[in-house]
Amino acid sequence: MKIISSNFLILVFLVFFQIGNAQQTDFLRIKKYKVAELSEVLKENSGLFLFNNKLFTFNDGGNSSEIFEINKTSGNIENVFKTNLINKDWEAMAADSANWYIGDFGNNAGTRKDLKIYKIPFNKEKTTDSVQVISYFYPEQTDFSSRNLNNDFDAEAMIFLDGKIHVFTKEWASKSTSHYIIDPEISDNNPAQKVETFKTDFVVTDAAYFQKKLFLIGYTKKTEVFLSIFKETEPGFFFNAKPQKYYLGSALSIGQIEGIEIDENGIFISGEEFITPLGKAKPALYFVPHGKMKSF
Repeated sequence: MKIISSNFLILVFLVFFQIGNAQQTDFLRIKKYKVAELSEVLKENSGLFLFNNKLFTFNDGGNSSEIFEINKTSGNIENVFKTNLINKDWEAMAADSANWYIGDFGNNAGTRKDLKIYKIPFNKEKTTDSVQVISYFYPEQTDFSSRNLNNDFDAEAMIFLDGKIHVFTKEWASKSTSHYIIDPEISDNNPAQKVETFKTDFVVTDAAYFQKKLFLIGYTKKTEVFLSIFKETEPGFFFNAKPQKYYLGSALSIGQIEGIEIDENGIFISGEEFITPLGKAKPALYFVPHGKMKSF
């Protein structure tokens, strides 16, 4: 009787393991859904949000504190709103019926003690000057030593739901995301409440909420871009069941994906410029109709 080597068995196991994992992830390569390349002004765009049926974006830290309205079908900049705020590291935006919320909570090194969310009242013509600053912290964080791209207290994703701000962390070390709830009525030293955690196996760069579903998008250090869609199993909770997961492509070709927003027609996705020795992917806007998604 021929004895099969242990190395061969391990190889077979790994192959079947990888196939099994692949079957849990659907493919939705968004390159073919590209709407347009975005202006060089938006080469570091870091999020998307819809307000009054208009699509907005902004740039992350080191850039201006302007908010840009972009055309849904051409990607052209249609309006620019000046806020006169400081953009230390803007990473996410959300809105209720009357206010914009800007998350200045990018924290790649894990050292920040000045995390904040700006609450900006908005009218039809412009943003107003009566801005409220919501400063907050993560009670679980006790170590603020620099751990660049290797800490669990970075964040780039936020939604507004049921009167609360919901932040989803970008956990470089754990490859997970934690769901925190923040009370927008508490301005100073606001403790974020951790309510659930999910191992995404990618770092989360933006979030959107639509029809009782949470959409989390992000990438891996291998440039793989993923989208996970969670069902709201009870009000404000999403991680009690496995999500539908999609592989969207490589950042090498579609850009560093940083934004997602949803309306009744489909999913808007945006990427910032992504430069490597292999080439450059320009900032772009994508739109995927709901009919192309298994979850719809």
